Amino acid sequence: MIIKNGLIYYRGEIVKRDIEIEGNKIVRIGKNIEGESYNAEGKLILPGLVNTHTHLAMTLLRGYADDLPLNEWLENYIWPAESKLKGEDVYYGSLLGIVEMIKSGTTCFNDMYFFMDKTADAVVESGIRGVLSHGCIELSDPKKGEREIKESLRIMKICEKNDRTEFMFGPHAPYTCSKEFLMKIKDLADKYKKYIHIHVSETENEVKGIEKQYKMKPMEYLEDFLNENVLIAHAVHLTEKEIKILKEKNVKVSHNPVSNLKLSSGIAPVPELLKNDILVSLGTDGTASNNSLNIFEDLKIMALIHKLKDPKNLNANECLKIATENGGKALNLKIGKIEEGYFADLIFIDLRSASLNPEHNLISNIVYSMDTESIKDVMVDGKFVMQNRKIITLDEEKIIEKTEEIAKDLVNR
Repeated sequence: MIIKNGLIYYRGEIVKRDIEIEGNKIVRIGKNIEGESYNAEGKLILPGLVNTHTHLAMTLLRGYADDLPLNEWLENYIWPAESKLKGEDVYYGSLLGIVEMIKSGTTCFNDMYFFMDKTADAVVESGIRGVLSHGCIELSDPKKGEREIKESLRIMKICEKNDRTEFMFGPHAPYTCSKEFLMKIKDLADKYKKYIHIHVSETENEVKGIEKQYKMKPMEYLEDFLNENVLIAHAVHLTEKEIKILKEKNVKVSHNPVSNLKLSSGIAPVPELLKNDILVSLGTDGTASNNSLNIFEDLKIMALIHKLKDPKNLNANECLKIATENGGKALNLKIGKIEEGYFADLIFIDLRSASLNPEHNLISNIVYSMDTESIKDVMVDGKFVMQNRKIITLDEEKIIEKTEEIAKDLVNR
């Protein structure tokens, strides 16, 4: 297939080029490429956005316990509800999240949750790309730790059966997993050549707890655990020494600006991380704390909050790169760029949209003003999963109806 006559976001610029796709990969970018074509006239083509931290099936708890501090929110509402989850709940909650992501331009997500075999089923059915982690909560209990590792290895084998499902090890956090358990996870990740997805330094209380127990900051405590295969979600409260550790260990960071603001967790020092050449990508977190999976919202808010000190911080092009190319690098996948050899994960945006006009600077308009209703078509792995705003792989109406029923039942169990 040759995608012709559209504008594309290519190497940091908006240019007019054709894109040749063979199977699931981009094989050529150029002008006047001949062959069977898809006419993208009047459209802007971006690489699909990458959500590098979420808990997808938390769609079932969207709006359930809002406007609360993190500890109260988790301990009194979220964890009790999650303890009653069933596999079918997670399957439908994942489908609902996938519908929302596709319609807002996300083509790959990095998820940590429970019943991840059911999320894998939802990924395969929908056509999206997913990187999946079983959320391990060991609580210094060796027998529980063994069960968590067994489940992780089971999910790893399931993910390896499909080209669009990747696996990461997912120890929840240093306050829910012992150091001994974390080092076991590190050894397994090294053995199986997998990445690790973990929450660290999300709140001041978490940092104080680690400091009180171990007499050091979280990144110091985790120093022998951290390496280039670790993706940290949040990283809000960091010292200069901790930033230096992240740089030396080549650790990746998933920035979750909306969730961090909504739970009053704080603002991660993203400009400082970028100055230290630390890879920063973008995540929504779960819908119980965001409450959206629309990464374009996080993209704009990320840009704005870091301009409080300096309007030159995180310009529009830099922000778009964080949400696309950096996401691919964070997950070690050939996604997030329109480039030869990369997966054909693309979104097609209507240039006639009011929110994109006038076109003084299209990249600025994408970051600061674009309405995601402008996203008309979405392609993942070389196949369209949405055309003319209609998802063609899933029954959206049925999913919404079913998740409404499940969500009401869940909070009453």
